[in-house]
Amino acid sequence: MTRNARLPVIVTDLDGTLLDFETYSPAAARPALERARAAGWPIIFCSSKTRAEQEVYRTALGLDEPFIVENGAALFVPAEARTRWFRGRTLPAVFAFGVPAHTVRKALQAIRAETGLPFRGFSEMPVAEVAARTGLDEAAAARARQRDYSETIDAHLTPAQWQTLDEALAARGLVRFPGGRFHTITGAGSDKGRAVRHLVHLLREAGHDVLTIGLGDSPNDAPLLRAVDRPFLVQRPDGSWADLDVPGLTRVEAAGPAGWARVLHALLDEPGAPTSKAR
Repeated sequence: MTRNARLPVIVTDLDGTLLDFETYSPAAARPALERARAAGWPIIFCSSKTRAEQEVYRTALGLDEPFIVENGAALFVPAEARTRWFRGRTLPAVFAFGVPAHTVRKALQAIRAETGLPFRGFSEMPVAEVAARTGLDEAAAARARQRDYSETIDAHLTPAQWQTLDEALAARGLVRFPGGRFHTITGAGSDKGRAVRHLVHLLREAGHDVLTIGLGDSPNDAPLLRAVDRPFLVQRPDGSWADLDVPGLTRVEAAGPAGWARVLHALLDEPGAPTSKAR
């Protein structure tokens, strides 16, 4: 890593990337994550997961950085992050880029009534059903339903039906982001890339010369990967990669957290990789 004066900022998707696609465990990535933390590299979550979901993983992994929720609908800047990464500057606790969840849900109900398309939102399912569909335990499934700026839907539609849905969403100022299993509906103009660019702007205003590194696995990670200096795409569980058009993209020959770890270990082992703590 020849640009050794720049602070590497790791911006990562969760499901299927840092977290195993089936078990939701970060265990395979944890040694690499601990190396990055010891080197002073911030780890920024940027996921479709809700704030409640991400807080559990942030606590378990000992992270205090800002984090991006619901496919870029909001950027949270905890108090400890303001102290460590922004030198105590006065910043809002949250930057919201999306629309309120109740607005999204109301629009989806109207679209379903108009089109007859067969889809259901997590908010319409009992917790036990969300748990069964996702493989989460019921406590985690309840956190997955706590959406502030979006709605997750479960649908199996034909290409023509997806087009109908996307057109109806666009007419209401909404957009769909397909994930590994489910689809996130949120306000148009909010995506992972916008939130990442805003965070980078804040870090640079605070005096950090950053080198952004992005990791993802699915189509909804394309905006994230386009917004970073070095984008990496880990494999899906079947060994394939999502079909993404991202300049400079590196495809990693390992899936999920194993691929995540491979990237981080390689970056940390590059000559001149910075290891100084953030000041």
